[in-house]
Amino acid sequence: MTEALVDAYLQSAEFLALKPRTQADYRKWALRFSDEFRDDPSVMFEEAASRAEVNDWRAQWAHSPKQYDYAGTVVTRILNWAREAGRIAEHHCSFKKVYRSDRSDVVWAPEHVMAVRKIAPEWVVRILVTACETGMRPGDLIRLSRAHIEPTPGGRRIRIKTNKRGKSAFVPVSQAMAEIIDCTPSDRLLILTNASGNPLTEHRASEVVRQWRDKAGMTPERLGYDLRLYDARGTAATRLLWAGLSLSQIAGCMGWSLRTAAAMIERYVQVSPSETDDVLTLLSEAREGKA
Repeated sequence: MTEALVDAYLQSAEFLALKPRTQADYRKWALRFSDEFRDDPSVMFEEAASRAEVNDWRAQWAHSPKQYDYAGTVVTRILNWAREAGRIAEHHCSFKKVYRSDRSDVVWAPEHVMAVRKIAPEWVVRILVTACETGMRPGDLIRLSRAHIEPTPGGRRIRIKTNKRGKSAFVPVSQAMAEIIDCTPSDRLLILTNASGNPLTEHRASEVVRQWRDKAGMTPERLGYDLRLYDARGTAATRLLWAGLSLSQIAGCMGWSLRTAAAMIERYVQVSPSETDDVLTLLSEAREGKA
């Protein structure tokens, strides 16, 4: 039965190898799938008609493309595992994505950062500045510690294994980032903490920046878009270009393609007119080199 198949997947080595957060998300959707098809034999998914039945089930989340896609992703993952495990011969439940997220046109311009710096407490400013200087995702920002700072012939760099891809990122330490590091209390390992000096959560870091963004008058209603901590990555990409990195190096730091790196930098100069000419000149030179 399908219920037994799902239970077996949730105990499999493939599932247990996932990160805890991913396990929690997959388990929620796997159990929903199991509840819907619990009394149906798992071999039903070998029939082409089963695709329509799964689509009918996940249609209850059609109002939310992201959830609609996630339901399909987990079903596909379970049935792929079942096929490899020899529990079914084949299946027909691979689905095209509906949800598309393109935030390449959303970045923190200098005036956005300055607006927050004018009113926010220092510990909040440190989060935003670090994001703009390094391009790290919130999940990596909250882990950044002195242990990740390494000397280089010309200064310092940050070396950190990212949460998302599990690969090491190497980011040069700018003057602004150096000030953040050097102003960190000597008895504190983490670079970023809350007001009490305690570790941040990913949610808390993102949420507090959102709160002070709103207090600075940059609400989604006023801006016309939702400016998030994550969007500091475009700002960081431009800063790295200023620092002399090539497009391929910037792409490597950010986990982007060359095309995405160039697009993010171009968007940044559109919202930062004072830097347009100089940055576009650097970008043109970087595109010609691409090394």
